[in-house]
Amino acid sequence: MQRKAYVSGVAALLVALLASCTGSSDSGGATDDSNPGGSGTTAAPAEPGRYRTLPEPCGVVGEDTLDSLLPGIEQITDAEQREKAYEGTPTLTYDTHRKAGCRWKVESADATDHLFVDFERVVSYDTTVSDDSEAERLFATRQEAADLPVPASSDSAQTDGEDSPSADPGAGPSGSPSPAASNSSNSASSSPSSSASPSDGATPAELQPRVLDDLGDEAFLDDALGSSGSTAQQRKVTVVFRTSNVIVTIEYEEQPATVGTVPDSEEMQDRAQKLAAQLADTLAD
Repeated sequence: MQRKAYVSGVAALLVALLASCTGSSDSGGATDDSNPGGSGTTAAPAEPGRYRTLPEPCGVVGEDTLDSLLPGIEQITDAEQREKAYEGTPTLTYDTHRKAGCRWKVESADATDHLFVDFERVVSYDTTVSDDSEAERLFATRQEAADLPVPASSDSAQTDGEDSPSADPGAGPSGSPSPAASNSSNSASSSPSSSASPSDGATPAELQPRVLDDLGDEAFLDDALGSSGSTAQQRKVTVVFRTSNVIVTIEYEEQPATVGTVPDSEEMQDRAQKLAAQLADTLAD
């Protein structure tokens, strides 16, 4: 009888221990799932960019556009060489879904023209930062590096000049020009070289490097003229724009064959902007 009582006591103890372990497991599981100091939910990752692939840059620029940008291409008499000139040369890349570009170079009797088109698809590796935000940050860095001039307000400059007697460095105590300054001004105005003109390489104010409107989500244009020397001056027009998580860069260069000739800024900018608009439409399709 004592043996049976002992066995029953052991069985009761095992049942009590099992019940205790089960209760501890349940309560412990609830504690492990909770997030101390938080809401218990995980933030959703940032949305991916609109674009997952890129256009093929050597094939996205039409022949009519190349005829305009590279006038010498139509002067190539050999049909095979002309076809090769239209095709362009792809830039080296290890992932055409992330970065792809194409270059063209055409020489003519008047000038040598270069065209470079580059597509870059930006991907954020930070789950809290969207692809668009990362592309916006990268674009801002490039725009800052371009060092665009601050747009001048002609109205404010004129107002400042009228209100301040010292605006004219040749003005006398009463604010009226001194005789010497007046003579100097008349002499300068009568001289043909006193004002800048496209022929002397100066870029008019409306054609200065600037931010562009109505092109992608944001865009800017840069225009640089190489220093004159023993060779003809080379002009380089760059247009960069962003659409969602894709940044497009266009570089258009021209070097005349004749020393002293300056490439026309307005014409080159117009051609580059037309190409940029076409590429923006291609991305939008």
